[in-house]
Amino acid sequence: MINRKKFLKIGSLGISGLLVPAAFSFAKTRTDLDSAASENLGARQQNLKFGIIADLHYDLMHDGERRAQLFIDAMNHEQPDFIISLGDFCVPKSANKKLMAIWAQFKGKKHYVLGNHDTDGGFTKQQALAFWDATSPYYSFDDKGFHFVVLDGNEKDPENKIEGYPRTIGKEQLGWLKQDLQQTKLRTIIFCHQGLDNTMGGLENGMQVRYLLEQINKEAGFNKVILVLTGHHHLNYHNEINGIHYVQINSSSYYWAGETFESKAFDAAFYKDHGILKRTLVYQDPIWATVSIGKKDITIQGTETVMAGIPLDQTGIDVYKDVYPITSKVDSRKLMY
Repeated sequence: MINRKKFLKIGSLGISGLLVPAAFSFAKTRTDLDSAASENLGARQQNLKFGIIADLHYDLMHDGERRAQLFIDAMNHEQPDFIISLGDFCVPKSANKKLMAIWAQFKGKKHYVLGNHDTDGGFTKQQALAFWDATSPYYSFDDKGFHFVVLDGNEKDPENKIEGYPRTIGKEQLGWLKQDLQQTKLRTIIFCHQGLDNTMGGLENGMQVRYLLEQINKEAGFNKVILVLTGHHHLNYHNEINGIHYVQINSSSYYWAGETFESKAFDAAFYKDHGILKRTLVYQDPIWATVSIGKKDITIQGTETVMAGIPLDQTGIDVYKDVYPITSKVDSRKLMY
């Protein structure tokens, strides 16, 4: 039986106390330090909003153009400061210029995270980036007093062979990340395709990267890195680990149910043309989120839909097969930092 990887390829990364006179001695708590940092950063920070969409899988979806158009129409209405794709967007083939024409209807800034399927069919990272009019697989930028980092979680670890697609952040990129974070004084948001907090096919050295982020915060004396946004898993969850928020943005298109799953959401003629979707739970409409960052809080405005063709509870699938429950939504959340 052809597996998902082959089919997709065919189809197309200690604080010391302050010394004061004994009569006034006290220990600075983390809360004190965070408050002081917030006051210092407040003058530079402005309310910022961006639109985020994950795992469109344009090359697989029967209605990829409709899904992309609905997202772009919503973003043109909302007018965020920028939009970003969290990966598994499209391969760089000429037929996908239709998607890029839709994306170009948003006149604001656009950013892209490389996903593992964006180079299916033998394409290279550089070809994918050039097709999207992007320049580097990993980079950083500032916007309205915040710092943003785009990571490439698709690197190979020469010392650790894993099954499936590469899903590591290598030593060179880790060194760059450490230097980049040490140099900025701004609150920071990280984007990566694979989850840093998910051990089921997530970033292979996710714990190593999380520890680096935690050490950066410790060195800074305040929570410099406040949020990590990921895709890849087609799930919907939030974890707070040692003061950093990790939010999984669900796929805009479907949940991968497995190579033995037989969906009955569509008829035989549909699956004849879109065979891979028989192994999925297709979302009826696309889902995405907008993220607003204030001086002390993060507001995620999610969207939701239903499963196409058949209700989730009638699919016969174990909704907890990947631990976090299967769902066709991105939750709205209010997070503090």
